Order: sequence, then structure tokens, then C-alpha cells
Amino acid sequence: MTTLTTAVVYLLGLLFSVVVFSVHGLGAGATTVSVSYGSDVTICGIVAGQPSQRIQCWRNSQVFDVYSDISFESIAGGRDLFCGVRSGGSSLVCWNPNLIPKRLYYNETVLLSKLVIGDTQICAITNSTGLNVNCWRDREEFSTLNARIRSISSGLGFNCGAPSNNTDGIICFGTNSELASSIQGEFTNFRMLNIAVGGNHACGVNSTGILICRGENNFGQIDVPNHLPFEFSTLALGLNHSCALRRLNNTVICWGGGGGNMSDYETGISFESIVAGLDFTCGLTTNNLSVICWGEGWVRNGSFPLGFELPLRRILPGPCVRSVCDCGSYTQSDTLCSGSGTICKPCDIASLVPPSPPLLPPPSGAGNVPRSSPSRPLRRGLLAFAIVGSIGTFAGICTIIYCWWTGVCCGNKKIHNSVQPTITGANNNGPQFSNSSPVSRSSTIRRQASRVFGRQRSGTSSKHADREEEFTFADLALATDNFSHQNKIGAGSFGVVYRGKLIDGREVAIKRGETSQKAKKFQEKESAFDSELAFLSRLHHKHLVRLVGYCEEREEKLLVYEYMKNGALYDHLHDKKNVEKDSSLLNSWKMRIKIALDAARGIEYLHNYAVPPIIHRDIKSSNILLDANWVARVSDFGLSLMGPESESEHRPTKAAGTVGYIDPEYYGLNVVTAKSDVYGLGVVMLELLTGKRAIFKSNDDGNGGTPITLVDYAVPAIISGELTNVLDKRVRPPEVNEAEAVELMAYTAKHCVNLEGRERPTMSDIVANLERALSLCDDSHDSISSGQISIISE
Repeated sequence: MTTLTTAVVYLLGLLFSVVVFSVHGLGAGATTVSVSYGSDVTICGIVAGQPSQRIQCWRNSQVFDVYSDISFESIAGGRDLFCGVRSGGSSLVCWNPNLIPKRLYYNETVLLSKLVIGDTQICAITNSTGLNVNCWRDREEFSTLNARIRSISSGLGFNCGAPSNNTDGIICFGTNSELASSIQGEFTNFRMLNIAVGGNHACGVNSTGILICRGENNFGQIDVPNHLPFEFSTLALGLNHSCALRRLNNTVICWGGGGGNMSDYETGISFESIVAGLDFTCGLTTNNLSVICWGEGWVRNGSFPLGFELPLRRILPGPCVRSVCDCGSYTQSDTLCSGSGTICKPCDIASLVPPSPPLLPPPSGAGNVPRSSPSRPLRRGLLAFAIVGSIGTFAGICTIIYCWWTGVCCGNKKIHNSVQPTITGANNNGPQFSNSSPVSRSSTIRRQASRVFGRQRSGTSSKHADREEEFTFADLALATDNFSHQNKIGAGSFGVVYRGKLIDGREVAIKRGETSQKAKKFQEKESAFDSELAFLSRLHHKHLVRLVGYCEEREEKLLVYEYMKNGALYDHLHDKKNVEKDSSLLNSWKMRIKIALDAARGIEYLHNYAVPPIIHRDIKSSNILLDANWVARVSDFGLSLMGPESESEHRPTKAAGTVGYIDPEYYGLNVVTAKSDVYGLGVVMLELLTGKRAIFKSNDDGNGGTPITLVDYAVPAIISGELTNVLDKRVRPPEVNEAEAVELMAYTAKHCVNLEGRERPTMSDIVANLERALSLCDDSHDSISSGQISIISE
């Protein structure tokens, strides 16, 4: 063998040594099976033979699914929590005992691997330079370790890792620094291939294949049974016991635990993997991929016999990956992964142990350790890996060229720049996860229609190059904690709105359409989703709520908007919590005029700058939202229609909208014009002036009296010059300059709510008047007579 070949083989030996063993310490390391303990014992597995590698769990004799549409590659459990790394390694999600999820990590570039949990401590290795270790405690990140580590394990308050640079010793750290330092010191003179951590002890296999355990030994947990070099592969350590799988037949042996059902327990069953809880161990059987558990804690707490088979579905023996397997794959991979990947077999430990540099002959007296020296089969094996590595390198280069050519590796997401279906509210039985489906015919038609509506005048719209993203239902379920009631923030024209946080950290509002059979009978609900997606996908203006994306999977229809931190104008004006003077930033006349101006500018854009023009048809205070900077934006385009090209044209259509805001002319004649939106905005301006609802009871306490419309209440006072009698008492009386501004807005609102549309001003007139009113708030020496008032009716 040449010097170059020797060097290549030696480097390959070092490379492959990082995947020599699986180690699962207290609470389990990242496998396809996890054990959680604490208030209840929960055992979970990643289900085989499904399009998505979902998680299924067993607790208190009950079986349940967790996010059935999301694929996970590995899971781990600890005290009252379990976590999963999503397929690909870009994100980490954890669940508490009530199955409320929380996303701990998301990064599409720096991926996670080798997830471990010890009690409440969570750690994972990333693929960044230096192989960083990120850790979280109680689901909050608390430390990052920059060290080259090939494997990591976690115990009670400390973590240990085996260095990847083939040096002596291990690295231990954590909140229990004294124990971490003590354990690290006991492995100083050993070159460890891996390390597994239990309660207060640790075990690992050294470079000669011998299993070494150190730490507390109150229950015999470090009394390693006699064994041959490289006899053991997977390790699983609990609080006071240790278990290992034999490499040749995958049978298990356990020791420690203080006697009883744990000490020297051998099932005689072949396992693919084992994981440990505090005082029991579970294994995934080779025969039928089922999960069985044993140990003192299992018999004591669960009252189940040894060898009891949990009623879970078949569990994957390993993650489904789309890369080439270094050491072969399972023969049934295609079936187990449902055609969505391959399950790689673990590499043989004996053939992958790194040789002594540079492949020196074995020392004398090494005959008692037959598999520790670089034998002829070893060299043949490493040479084979060198050949496979060369092929892999070539394939990698081809992949990079393909990614560069197609652009799929540059962060481009699946996008959609057109229209999309309606959202139908959440059903009463809780959210049901639907499988993704092929693009429907109606979706294709909407895409084609979007090209027709792609033209857009520059107008006053803000520059916006983003396109709408297509999300999966699973992504949006995760973002909203499974559409929990706590995240519900309102309702729109065709569904319930939830606050959510996308996997990349963006805060959004997600409108979910109704999926009940009753809802499907109403065609208007269906068209509302189409309208929203059709219009918002081509409208970008700083006073319109921006559409982030959408989801359409079979019966599920959802729209994703940018999140408006300060909610709806309606809530600030009419919520019972906002009854005290100065209790809101909105309790100033300047701010209220500014909000009216913001909304008017958004509607003006729809009428004058969108091509073709758009009539909103549902302008009301609950559809005017306020962002983090208190900028008002018009929302909810579920009832919107394409308007005529000119104000002189009319469009017959069945009246739609909200009582109190509907244009009386539109309601009576079923003919919609842009002036219908003007009427709705006029009512909103009256709300801002008076603080009253569009329809309210004549008694101030709201417990009696006759219903009265805001128009009938406020307009007579404006006409008679008694505006001050109807102004909102929560706002201090306007100063001289503010009084003029308030009077101008009231005068404008009065014209907006004229019974006949031709007598109402245009949106451009309204914007001009409100701009004038806002300027008056800053100019105490100005007056109404010194500026132009634009009340022009058609």
C-alpha cells in the first residue's frame, strides 16, 4: 500500500469513527424511541410505513399521535418532556406533559444532530465549524460549547462528550460543575470512542474496544461484566443502572439497579436500539419493530410484566434519510420509509476503529485482543470505504452543480404569486391533520388568473418584492400550538384567526377556514378565501395588511398574514378594558385622525391605483388593524370585488357586509360602487369621534334602551353645530387647533354617510381633508378657512 493510500485510509478511519456507536444516557439520546418520566411515563416512537415519519406515544395505557403530518428523524425524552428533531435537522421541537409544543431551535444552515436529554437538560451537536454543542434547560437555551465532539450524552445536571480529534479524555460540563469535573477527571488517561451518561456515572468504549464505567457505584452501576473487546455497541444508562447491546446478536445485558429485575437482566431478545428511563429500560425489537420495557421501575410503576409489548405501531429502526448509506441499508427501507428515504445500518465497530498512526503493526502481546489491531480485513474494509468515499465525493460535486443550476439550494421556497382558496373555521372536534394533496384544478385556474391581474400601477404602494409562500398544514399547526384557544385572536370573513410563530421566528396571523360540512354549503365562504388570495397576492401598500402566504391541503384552507401587534381598532374603541381616560395611545385626537387617514389612504389605493380597481365591501373598525408602530392597515378582503373602471359605472351584486356599515343604497338596490366603501369609512370616522359602536343601545350602560345607529346619533349633532356633545369623553377636550381638525373630520364623515352615493366624496377628497386635519393638529395658528376643504360629490 502506498504512502498516499495509507494516509487516505487513515483519514477515512478517523472520519467514520464518529458514527461508531449509539449511546443513550439518562432520558435517552436521539433515536427513534424515547422515554419520558416524571408525572407520567410516556414512551414515544417514530412510526414506520407512513408518508410522514410522525410520532406516536403511549401513556397510561392510551396511544395517541403527535403532529401526524410532520416528519421527525429522531426523538429523545427526559423529565416531563420529550423533544424531536425534524427531518433534515433544521429545527427542534419539545412538548411538555400537556403536549403543548415549543420550538427551541430553527436554522436551515446550521443543522442539529445527536440530540440528548438528561432530566430537564437538552443538548444537541450542530454541524457548524467546530461542531458546537447547544444546550437548553427547562426549554430555554442556557449555554453553547464550542468544541469538536463526536458524541454527547446528558445526565443529572451535567453532560459529557467524546472528542472528535482522537485525543485522550472526555469533555464534561453543565450546571453540576463539581460532578462534571469529577467524571471528566476519571477518564483523563483513556482515548474514548464514545461516552454515555447516567445519573451520577458514565460509561464508554475506549480505542481498544473495552467498556469503561466511572462515577458513583452505590447500586453496582459501574461494575462492568466481563466481555470481549468491541463486544458492546449501543449503551443506555439510567439513574442507577446501565445496559448495553451486544454487537454480534443484539441481545441486551444490564447491571446495577440494586438487584431485582434490573441486575444482570438478559432478555434473550434481539434489539435494534435501547433507551433508558430513570429506573427502567425499553428496547425496539428486531423481530417486529415493537417496543418492550423492563426493570424495577417498570414493574413497580406500570404494573406491567417483563416483555410486555406496547400497543404502538411498528417503529422505525433509524431515521429515513435521502443520502447514500456508508455501511448499507435495511432491506425493507423503502417500505419502512414509505418511499421517502433510506434507513442506514450502523457501521461495524470493529472495522471502523481508527488505526494507530500510521498503520503500525500491532504491538507484541496483543493477541488477547484480536480485533484491536489493524488486520488485513481491516485494511480491505478501509480501502473499500476509500472507494465509496471517492464515489460519494463525485456525487456531491454533481449535486452542487445541480443545485447551482436549478437554484434549489439557494434558500428558494415554494412560492405562489396569485390566488388561493377560502378558509373555513376550525371544527368543534379540534384540528384534524390532513395529508398533503396534489394541486387541485381550481388552484391551477387561480394561478392562471393571477397572471391577468399581475399588472399594478405604482401609485402610492410601497416597494415589495416578496411573493407569497406556500406552507404545509403541519407548519401552521406547529406555529399556532395546534390552533390552541390561547392563540385565537379573532375571526375574519371566512374563518378564525390565530396568532402564530413560524419555524423561522416570524410572527404571523393565520386565518383558518371552516371545515365543517355545514360551512361547505355556503358558497360565499368558499369564494372569500379565493378573494383574499386573489387580491392580496397582487396588492402591496403600507396601509394594507400584507399576505405572507397560504396553505391549501384538501379540506384545509389557511391564509398567513403579517402580525399586527396592536390588534383591531374596534377593540381599542369598544373593549370594556379601555374605559379609563388616557388608557390607550388612541385617546388623543391627533392619533385618531391619523388612523382615519391611514385607512383612507389604503382604500384610496384600492379604488384609484389597483388595476383593475377593487371595492372592499366590508370597511369597518374591526377590519382596520394597527401594527407595532400604530400604523393603521386595512384587512380582510374576503368580500372584495373587482370594481368598474370608472365611478360612473355600477355593478349589480347581492348586498354583503356588516350591519351598521353597509351602504343603504347598496343594500336597497343591490348595486355596488366605490362609494359603498366611502360610507363604511364614514361610519368608522364617526366611531373615532364618538367612541360609540356602529349600532348601540340608547342607554349608556348598554343594558337597556332602543338600538340606534351611529349615523342617526352623530350626524344631527354635526349638522346643528353641537359636535362637542357627542365626542368621546375618554379623550380630553380638543384644544383650539385640534378643535378645528376634529370639526373637519366630522364634516367629512357627515358627507361620507349621505344616503345617495353620488352625494358622497371620493376617497381622494377624503384623504385630502384628513391630511389637512392632521396638519391642523400641529399648527395652532392655522384655521379651516386658510386651507382648502375637498368635499366634492358626484
